Amino acid sequence: MTNILAVANQKGGVGKTTTTINLAASLARMQKRVLLIDLDPQGNATMGSGVNKHEVTLSTYDVLTGECTAEQALVNAGEAGYEVMPANSDLTAAEVELLNHPSREQCLKNALAEIESRFDYILIDCPPSLNMLTLNALVAARGVLIPMQCEYFALEGLSALSNTIEAVAGSVNPQLKSEGIIRTMFDPRNKLTLEVSDQLKEFFGSLVYRTVIPRNVRLAEAPSYGLPVIAYDKTSTGAQAYLALAGELLRRQSEQGAAPHVS
Repeated sequence: MTNILAVANQKGGVGKTTTTINLAASLARMQKRVLLIDLDPQGNATMGSGVNKHEVTLSTYDVLTGECTAEQALVNAGEAGYEVMPANSDLTAAEVELLNHPSREQCLKNALAEIESRFDYILIDCPPSLNMLTLNALVAARGVLIPMQCEYFALEGLSALSNTIEAVAGSVNPQLKSEGIIRTMFDPRNKLTLEVSDQLKEFFGSLVYRTVIPRNVRLAEAPSYGLPVIAYDKTSTGAQAYLALAGELLRRQSEQGAAPHVS
């Protein structure tokens, strides 16, 4: 079964897109067939994968509104090692158009039905808000990865997102679950970072990934070159952290009996 994971957090600036790009690239390096879906109108995951959002002819917007199939919108990300369903500012209009759609929260799920078997992992980069686009991701996904900085306000946002996941699981997508919490931009020299990290482990236990993503200059530089950090500088601490995260994800799912089959 294909692992469809939404990478979500309604708080911006927590490393959500960075995590989607670099986890996708790390899984691809581990010989997994990966699709990255950009569901954010900013199109940062598209650009960070080396695809020019201004030049794509078909995008996530066209898929959601039924103007094209999911297959038609896919673009090969080249050196990044995975395929992309790109996004740009057109996607902003999709939310309004979906409001009148009879199955508005199911549009992405229905579109993916024809292609999901081609991939081992589908990672969905969600916008930094709990809107109709994010709801489409949560309905299509089987798990939610939650990147977050270890700071006070992040805990409040985590509570709101957890409630949303429970609500979606209790209504339109009973298979949805929290896949795990990823601590990003981690600075062990910061006392608050360590305190919040301890609180996360106390309240969420095994949901918190052991792997932490550090603050790293190379990780910050890579998107401006349209590359995941593993293709930009594979020896950097950022690249090694995301490889470790991908390994931990695979181990977790193997232990749960949910590891995807690779032909």
